[in-house]
Amino acid sequence: MPAAAAAVPDARGANLWRADPTLRQLLALHLPGPLAAHLAPHLDRLGGLAGDALDALAGTADRNPPQLHHRDRQGRDRQWIEKHPAYREMERLAFAEYGLAAMTHRPGVLGWNAPLPPIAKYALTYLFVQAEFGLCCPVSMTDSLTATLVRHGDPVLVARYLPGLTATDLDHLTQGAMFMTEQAGGSDVGRIETVARRDGDGWRLWGEKWFCSNADAGLAMVLARPADAEPGLKGLSLFLMPRLAADGSPNRYRIVRLKEKLGTRDMASGEIRLEGAEAHLVGSLGRGFVQMADMINLSRLSNGVRAAGMMRRALFEALHVARNRIAFGRPVIELPLMRRQLLKLMVPAEAARSMVFATAAAMQAADAGDAAAARRLRILTPLIKFRACRDARRVTGDAMEVRGGCGYVEEWSDARLVRDAHLGSIWEGTSNVVALDVIRAIRRSDAAAALGEDLRRRLATVPPALAEPLGRALGRALSFADAVARGADDRDARQAATGLYYATAAVLMAEEGALLSTGTEPDARRLVLARLALEHRLSPRDPFTPAFDDEPAARLLLDERAVAPAEAAAALA
Repeated sequence: MPAAAAAVPDARGANLWRADPTLRQLLALHLPGPLAAHLAPHLDRLGGLAGDALDALAGTADRNPPQLHHRDRQGRDRQWIEKHPAYREMERLAFAEYGLAAMTHRPGVLGWNAPLPPIAKYALTYLFVQAEFGLCCPVSMTDSLTATLVRHGDPVLVARYLPGLTATDLDHLTQGAMFMTEQAGGSDVGRIETVARRDGDGWRLWGEKWFCSNADAGLAMVLARPADAEPGLKGLSLFLMPRLAADGSPNRYRIVRLKEKLGTRDMASGEIRLEGAEAHLVGSLGRGFVQMADMINLSRLSNGVRAAGMMRRALFEALHVARNRIAFGRPVIELPLMRRQLLKLMVPAEAARSMVFATAAAMQAADAGDAAAARRLRILTPLIKFRACRDARRVTGDAMEVRGGCGYVEEWSDARLVRDAHLGSIWEGTSNVVALDVIRAIRRSDAAAALGEDLRRRLATVPPALAEPLGRALGRALSFADAVARGADDRDARQAATGLYYATAAVLMAEEGALLSTGTEPDARRLVLARLALEHRLSPRDPFTPAFDDEPAARLLLDERAVAPAEAAAALA
């Protein structure tokens, strides 16, 4: 057999922007035309990097994790984290060349004369994370710390630290972090034991933080309890802690050790001991958890975006292998079980993508003062964090299986995607915690009603043959979630959140499909995807009867070509 025919199909070198026509279509729907055109060459360059050089850097950095040093060679106490040059180069790409942490906070990033909208930031992040997940944690925390500081911080603090946080020159950049988790208070944040004591006009912090990502960041947001404050959440306050004290010396806290993690190995996460560290109060005393929630929600959305990006990369690799791997005399993509498996990868990957754009649009509208959008955002953020992150674990694992034994080998991207995907369901709240947050959003506000109203409006654009069953499924999902929220037993919270997530995503995909079907280059693929989501994720199934016949959908979707509206109508029927 010729060597070329025996080789494992390898997509290294592909441009992940050019290989993804749906991403280009959705950005055209969600961004103003001039901005979409301006970003296109930047997305094209990043797509090329993500499929080649950035992917290689990520693999190298993953194999060479950071090292913590406590003393220099002359025996002086000088603590620093040594990071591999591959990681440093990725920092340059993310923070400097693309300005991912700065672009929504100031004009001028990527040559645009105004702050870029969240959709632009998340589109670029979506491409970046297809190669590298770990660094996106420091990027996200720097971005969200900046937003929290601007929203709640004293103007003097904002003026002092904003230039460094939004710098796109690494020599002047200040990265951000969030030091919240303690052994006593993980998900139960009210049990935090870190103590804050007044020191003149400032504060000092004592205690231990158990899981601190980006451990050597220049600034960290820290939750602590003032010495005379009441117990529980209401006693917590939020503090900004710099790496360097006011006199330029190292602040009084130490990195005790770095964590050896399953994934995101290239990003330094550590345990921190606070020994009277200087800190600045952010906002009002006793409002710390509420203010920190802003940062947590931004990080949760970022987690959902990264889960969506990793699913897209996993799907891309699986499709490439299936199209080019010959088994039993034909490409494996022609085999019935493989075709169904690929569709089951595609539906959650595309559902997450639609949720990303809808949530980012709600964020932009909420920031502009739209109260209904703010209510939708309150439930969309935990929904995407809960379900997309869980789906990413399964999608990356099943995609690895398509490549077979080679996918299990660390030379390929599959294994790293699987390892990294597991973080999303833990960081910023486990699945149980975030599902309960969905239920709390329903209990404490009209978030579900605002979401339902928006989704029903979107259904008005969808062909009736699809809109009617989607409307029924949406109604049942909203009713079930409301019943769980009104009950005293939360055991069905995850089921309710999953149903509401997929009902929402199916409606969003259907609306996108309807809009894209009427353009100059009509493409109705997302109508077919919405139908698959309805059948596979929202409809009852008897395990002892044949499954829904999705082969008509497979013929339309697996080559990722444009689908004519008439073809989609036939498949929907």
